Amino acid sequence: MAWCRWQGTDLLLEVRVQPRASRDEVTGLHDGALRVRLTAPPVDSRANEALCRWLAEDFGVPLAAVSVLRGGASRSKQVRVSAPRRVPAWYTAQGGEWPPPA
Repeated sequence: MAWCRWQGTDLLLEVRVQPRASRDEVTGLHDGALRVRLTAPPVDSRANEALCRWLAEDFGVPLAAVSVLRGGASRSKQVRVSAPRRVPAWYTAQGGEWPPPA
């Protein structure tokens, strides 16, 4: 399965999170998922919230446009970004398709 795919105007991302990292960053792909390092700890959904905030900022959407669909209590997650407005450099660097297919 690909780490990203379009569902209409929404972008679905398969993400593997490494919490308690030294900084927030994408480190590449691993086992079909985007590997993301986050400074937030994996307690009380702080890592999920940090991931959603970070993705919302990078894709230029409000926080409400980003949601964790699967894997809320796991390092492996599926995240939806509704109608992304801009493309982050890391997205195209990892082979992400932009603009969305018609």
